[in-house]
Amino acid sequence: MVGNVIVGQSGGPTSVINSSLVGVYKTAKDRGANKVYGMLHGIKGLLDGQYVDLSEHIKTTLDIDLLKRTPSSFLGSCRYKLPEICDNKEVYEQIFAKLKELEISAFFYIGGNDSMDTIKKLSDYAILINSDIKFMGVPKTIDNDLAITDHTPGYGSAAKFIAASLKEIIRDGLVYDYPTITIVEIMGRNAGWLTAAAALSRSDDCEGVDMIYLPEKVFDIADFMEQVKKRSATGKSLVIAVSEGIKVADGRYVFELADHVEFVDAFGHKQLAGSAKFLADKIGSELGIKTRALEFSTLQRCAAHMTSRTDITEAFQVGGAAVKAAFEGETGKVVVLKRVSDDPYICITETHDVHKIANIEKKIPLEWITDDAYVTDDLIHYIRPLIQAELSPIMVDGLPRHLRLGDE
Repeated sequence: MVGNVIVGQSGGPTSVINSSLVGVYKTAKDRGANKVYGMLHGIKGLLDGQYVDLSEHIKTTLDIDLLKRTPSSFLGSCRYKLPEICDNKEVYEQIFAKLKELEISAFFYIGGNDSMDTIKKLSDYAILINSDIKFMGVPKTIDNDLAITDHTPGYGSAAKFIAASLKEIIRDGLVYDYPTITIVEIMGRNAGWLTAAAALSRSDDCEGVDMIYLPEKVFDIADFMEQVKKRSATGKSLVIAVSEGIKVADGRYVFELADHVEFVDAFGHKQLAGSAKFLADKIGSELGIKTRALEFSTLQRCAAHMTSRTDITEAFQVGGAAVKAAFEGETGKVVVLKRVSDDPYICITETHDVHKIANIEKKIPLEWITDDAYVTDDLIHYIRPLIQAELSPIMVDGLPRHLRLGDE
């Protein structure tokens, strides 16, 4: 297959999403693509006529090396939900008219669950109109909640940052001769993969976090307070990791128990924040213990200085594998990672039907979550290979150098 291809990035960024972009760009050029266009701000940008020729911005091997190490989405992102085909064909007609104008033969979208929904709908519409454009999904999300794939690029680096940062927080919390409590809020709406990475902080040189609370299990506030009271009575400082999406028995998020301003995005997702602060305030007022709340927030997805080499390598590989599959005739697929060995750790790429992945959320198996607010060794062994090795930033004047769109 020859012609032009187009690639976009969607949803929340990661520290390795641009490595997948490089994988798409370099593999497409190596396989003879004439032009590789980049959508600015995803499918929404394409609808608005915003795109660039990536060859004008990625010119040298240094550019490629910089882009691999650049956090966030080089092309910008969006959270735009395509309507159902039966509800609004005009949107699809606009998209396919633009793709025809650009002589696109393959379309690649780097993203998570909602992005795979876009690939599903576009590939379905292509079948309806007998279009020969190939549509491929490239997995990306720090949440690690895509179905079928062993894990998602972006998760390993975020897990590495979380575990490393918690080791440092634990050291800081132990300097006083009286107990303090630190509650760290970590991203994770319905799946606790990121928060589970806090367990990796326990090692030969570190006590590790004391408790881990994940959204897969109902959060019992009374039991939580009792655990804090009991454990702090020993005089030990505590560090507790909680997912932002933990819920109480009636289905409310913990942060909703306090006064808050609610924001809902285009996909109907509530903006989550404030669970750690609510719990810290409750401990302070009811138990009289010095407590602080920390939110890793965007730090966990943009900390490219803490990138896992395993993660950045796999991010590049899934981008390249998507191009290879499309050029060989596949469409309506998502590249997934399949773990074939734990020791040594080996993952290969495969493709799977997007209909079996889009809008399906992978959660932590309940048997990997213990009854004493922690996780099992099986879960730790699953995560550990994903954080291995480092890719040093390219430093200029003491700081990491990144590639920006428009830099010459």
